[in-house]
Amino acid sequence: MHKNLWECHKITVMKHQILNHTQVAQKIRRMAFQVYENNFQETEIIFVGIQGLGYALAKLLADTLHEISPLATRLGIVQIDKQQPLLHEVSLDLLPEQLADKCVILVDDVLNTGKTLAYSLKPFLKAHIAKLQIAVLVDRSHRLFPVSADYVGYALATTLREHIIVSEEANGFSVYLS
Repeated sequence: MHKNLWECHKITVMKHQILNHTQVAQKIRRMAFQVYENNFQETEIIFVGIQGLGYALAKLLADTLHEISPLATRLGIVQIDKQQPLLHEVSLDLLPEQLADKCVILVDDVLNTGKTLAYSLKPFLKAHIAKLQIAVLVDRSHRLFPVSADYVGYALATTLREHIIVSEEANGFSVYLS
């Protein structure tokens, strides 16, 4: 008895861990030290995470910066439809006056084409911020938009068919390549 053609050609999607939760924590800590080094003259750093894992990582970065420095931190979230950013409003839960003359760090989990980060900049155009920096856990280097990160946890060259998966687990974050 022969198996059908589909069964013979099934491709199993493999997930390979590239960063475990300890390594991710080390990357976040290093990034927090870099933020402090580059912004030690500031009185407050505002971390704004892109909804989902970007926000969770922004909170982790803010908490870590608070542990290692005297800088005050504030946390915000950008709501964006990552699939169709032009069809829905991009919103920020902070008011423009809360951002005035502050250093803002926009955080996401993975920088791939730059599209999400580019569209996420819209709310910041309504505020007079001192500077805007970008932090990502993983940079894939497949730019279609002119966006680069100031703080990168891990830079990884991948093919277009490969995917990076950041997973929030009970013991912390892990990063997988599939």
